[in-house]
Amino acid sequence: MEEAQIKDIKELREEINEIDRQMVELFMKRMEVSKGVALYKQSRGLPIFDPARERARLADVSEQAGPEYESYTRVLYALMMELSKNLQQKVLHPTSGLKDSVKAAMENTPLLFPEKAKVACQGVEGAYSGQACEKLFALPEISYYKDFEGVFKAIEEGKCRYGVLPIENSTAGSVNAVYDLMIKYNFRIVRSLRLKVDHCLLASRGTKVENIREVCSHEQALNQCAGFLRTLGDVKITVCPNTAVAAKMVAESGRDDIAALSSSSCASLYGLCTLASSVQDRGNNHTRFICISAKEEIYPGSDRTSVMMVVSHRPGALYRVLSRFYALGINLVKLESRPIPDRDFEFMFYFDLQVSIYSEKFDELLSELEYQGDEVRYLGSYQEVF
Repeated sequence: MEEAQIKDIKELREEINEIDRQMVELFMKRMEVSKGVALYKQSRGLPIFDPARERARLADVSEQAGPEYESYTRVLYALMMELSKNLQQKVLHPTSGLKDSVKAAMENTPLLFPEKAKVACQGVEGAYSGQACEKLFALPEISYYKDFEGVFKAIEEGKCRYGVLPIENSTAGSVNAVYDLMIKYNFRIVRSLRLKVDHCLLASRGTKVENIREVCSHEQALNQCAGFLRTLGDVKITVCPNTAVAAKMVAESGRDDIAALSSSSCASLYGLCTLASSVQDRGNNHTRFICISAKEEIYPGSDRTSVMMVVSHRPGALYRVLSRFYALGINLVKLESRPIPDRDFEFMFYFDLQVSIYSEKFDELLSELEYQGDEVRYLGSYQEVF
């Protein structure tokens, strides 16, 4: 194309502005008509979602667009239909059971997070979960349980008011065992914490590094120290339920050829010596812990909301959920997927959303959340501390 035939950028932008003006007018008109559709469906007891109608419309507009713009048009109209359904839900269900329960929790929760409480943690004395607990509470009464499920059961059975669990690490990633249990149990997240984690190589007094033949620790700690472990040569790696459990096991073994990856506090706690300090592969190694409760508590200043959701097993289903977060201006800070037990190829998606409980965005989120997926579980709104 010759230069003389190319339109000036200013002229092109003016054309786009005019087209956008017309599109906004038509979009608003379309949404108003959608309200009428909602009322019609309500009067005749019809469901909001009509999959046959939606498929037919998508096929029709795609054909109208032609081969070059078919995929773009399908995405645009799929999103508009999703927005229409959200609007229809608002028209037919102006109040939300979830919104009411969350507002009640905000009103009934004390202004200050408690200093004293019975708290469940996994492991034994010296575990990182215990350290996280002591940062969250000034005077916690800690009960240790053998595994993560024991913590969830302690909350469910009312043995402890709170439970503290690791959920992800900046080096090794998500703690999948906890995510899997989150699908199984009912609970609320009331606070979260980022804890700096420094792993040390601990052994019985008199042990030398060159004599080490076995190293034990939690799987996450072993992953976080993979580089250091390679420097030890051909050593046996033993996975333990917890880093503190590993230190206790080494102390009770009576061996001088075994070591544990654990915290420095476990050295004095179990009478071990430190052969090497801060052996994790990355210096900036943090583990994120969540504090859970059976009761819904939302403390002032909460700016993070967690949700679990099952979405339809069809193209674009997850995209449509994510598009709503984007449309509301809510930042998605965590997305995790886990297979649902006994349900072939079905997944539960976990979302961490950054949004203040005092904002209009939060109100909008609560109003729409129940209708976003096939199954939706609100896990709580809380503050993250460091």
